[in-house]
Amino acid sequence: MNLYPLKFKPLYKYRIWGGNKLKTVLDKDYTDESIGESWEISDVEGDETLVAEGPLKNESLKTLIAKYKGDIVGNKVYNTFADKFPLLIKFIDAKTPLSIQVHPSNEIAKQRHNSFGKNEMWYVMEADEDAELIVGFDKKITQIEYKKHLENNTILDVMHHEIVEKGDTFYIPTGRVHAIGAGVLLAEIQQTSDITYRIYDYDRVDAKTGTKRDLHNDLAIDVIDYEVHDAYKTKYEHHINVSNTLVHSPYFKTNIIALEGKLEKDYTNIDSFIIYMCVEGEANFMCNGENYQIKYGETFLIPANLNHIHLESAGAKILEAFY
Repeated sequence: MNLYPLKFKPLYKYRIWGGNKLKTVLDKDYTDESIGESWEISDVEGDETLVAEGPLKNESLKTLIAKYKGDIVGNKVYNTFADKFPLLIKFIDAKTPLSIQVHPSNEIAKQRHNSFGKNEMWYVMEADEDAELIVGFDKKITQIEYKKHLENNTILDVMHHEIVEKGDTFYIPTGRVHAIGAGVLLAEIQQTSDITYRIYDYDRVDAKTGTKRDLHNDLAIDVIDYEVHDAYKTKYEHHINVSNTLVHSPYFKTNIIALEGKLEKDYTNIDSFIIYMCVEGEANFMCNGENYQIKYGETFLIPANLNHIHLESAGAKILEAFY
């Protein structure tokens, strides 16, 4: 059977900080309250997304990779990860702030949790007035000073707060303390990992459980990068109808396409799957003679053996991600 562009059934995740924009803004189909995350493409154990339509409907990524190998993920990716898909793709809606948190490196995550680490990036799709992200530190501190700030509930005083707007992009390497602030809707591209060390959670109580959420400060203390960096936001070009580089890391590569009119994409020289996330407007694309539509808040996985894509839109922005 010939492979085709794959859309998956999202997994909707309750979060204490979740709102309703995934439904009201991105038109996601769910009935629960406080849904904070839509997992668009996931190979996390126990949370595997299934193909939404076509001949491969209800197949998981793991099943597809086992069957199609390099044809679906690329030979380079298959030789590196075998039947594991390396990326987790999400949309996130923060009605209230996320906890202050940090993620472990590949090495520490492997040792402690038998997992990948969690390097990730954010692309802001919408932001309320004065909405912010917290990324890294504004003041260099030692571990001892850090512990004192935790004990005194003053950790926020030394962290870098940045007011954000649509289009802002941030790379969050492992070790960088961070949090999404209230009123931010964003796309997240990350390694396939669900390992998070929560270090501060505003002393809030989860309405579902009636308890405070666990903190992981003993695990986090030797993971954190305490350095102050010159800038945390990613600068990028804004050219029309080209793949503008956002974040190119050892763990994933992401570009942004501002699409106006028609665009031919040739992925022959990229030995990887391609992921499209529509972060503004909507677009049509043609692949192997078949037409597809991608709307705001939708995600497609283009198998690695489909190298030629014809895109067309009156105005859209597409995140383009690959390994």
